[in-house]
Amino acid sequence: MASLAPANPDFERSVRDTFQAQRFLGLLGAQLETVEPGYVEIQLPKRPELTQHHDFFHGGATATLIDVAGGFAALSLMPADRQVLTVEFKTNLLAPGAGDALVVRGEAVRAGKTLTICQMDVYALGSDGAETLCASGLGTYMAVPRT
Repeated sequence: MASLAPANPDFERSVRDTFQAQRFLGLLGAQLETVEPGYVEIQLPKRPELTQHHDFFHGGATATLIDVAGGFAALSLMPADRQVLTVEFKTNLLAPGAGDALVVRGEAVRAGKTLTICQMDVYALGSDGAETLCASGLGTYMAVPRT
């Protein structure tokens, strides 16, 4: 996990409050599991509405997890008066998202004053608890004043 220091001593509450405020994540059913400095873990239970025609998780749901995990990993390092916006992110779909849930682990790899770079990996969770890496991403997030 990241060994970066948060600029906000109350970073976990900031991340959790911002996560709860994102209505789209609630619509998806995403659950914020772990928040540490520069690191988050988000889980998405499978529902028929999140799948494509082969009953795998849709790539759009997978890409969304990649984006938000990077954003929240970056946010965990921001001062209290800052939030983040996505500048760009890349998604590599590596295997079908076949499982009962997806879990994404996002980690900041470099945190600058304005831009933070994060690495995100998505795993499909089987009913037996096995994890299969199904996607990987890299993103850039920009610090902006909190509104």
